[in-house]
Amino acid sequence: MMNQSRFLAQMQEVLEIEDRTLSPDEEFRELPEWSSLAYLSTIAMIDDEYDVIISAADFRKLQTFADIARAINERR
Repeated sequence: MMNQSRFLAQMQEVLEIEDRTLSPDEEFRELPEWSSLAYLSTIAMIDDEYDVIISAADFRKLQTFADIARAINERR
């Protein structure tokens, strides 16, 4: 099981957010920092840090940071 606070800190780094803390229930696509580059960086970070691949089709179904964490845990 992954450490959720560590994962959120990693997502803050990927999204280059320094002025606030992310919440697990936050919808990441609603963030102004979310972009196609952020998507690619997220996929790369998940692969590097957790050795997990989430397909584009599966990723489209995810809404919140908690959803991403759950998808990682299911694939580990």
